[in-house]
Amino acid sequence: MIKAKNIKKSYGELEVLKGVDLQIKKGEVISIVGASGAGKSTLLQIIGTLDLPDTGSVSIQDVNTSILNDKDLSLFRNKHIGFVFQFHHLLPEFTALENICIPAFIHKTPKAEAEKKAIELLTKLGVADRASHKPSELSGGEQQRVAVCRALINKPAVILADEPSGNLDSASAKELHQLFFTLRDELNQTFVIVTHNEELANMADRKLTMKDGKIVS
Repeated sequence: MIKAKNIKKSYGELEVLKGVDLQIKKGEVISIVGASGAGKSTLLQIIGTLDLPDTGSVSIQDVNTSILNDKDLSLFRNKHIGFVFQFHHLLPEFTALENICIPAFIHKTPKAEAEKKAIELLTKLGVADRASHKPSELSGGEQQRVAVCRALINKPAVILADEPSGNLDSASAKELHQLFFTLRDELNQTFVIVTHNEELANMADRKLTMKDGKIVS
């Protein structure tokens, strides 16, 4: 599903990634752990095509994303990749339902169809009664579930999560972690999760440890 080959990335004099190789199968849940500054989030952003490597290549579903132009890259990302961040990045002026529909609208999905999918996802994640609420009216756990719905709306093959439970209390975090595995089992999606949460990291099919810009185990 995902192949990263010899990924290197520097910001000025700072060498963040020093030749990372990675292969992930369809339907795998992978956790990436390591100290702050090890390069975890940078690697995730490059896999997600939000940033480009200085050298190396990333292929997702046999498409070499490194050679796509900006427009094609945006279309590819919108269709094939869903993102869940520590800070949910919901737009405060929109309701939960509207926030979820945004990637579908970018994908040119008709409004009625997008809203139907969004309601189905809200129902699946247990927050259908919050559809008309704005982010400020939702708890942290509810906001993160809405963010997960948004990541899932276009049925992406890959979900990338960066510290997804970092802002949640322990009960909400546990629920979110279990949700990822339920979704993988139901939808056969591939999850790559950067986390400092040891419990979540150990639940994954594989746990990769990064140190000083490389995968060391």
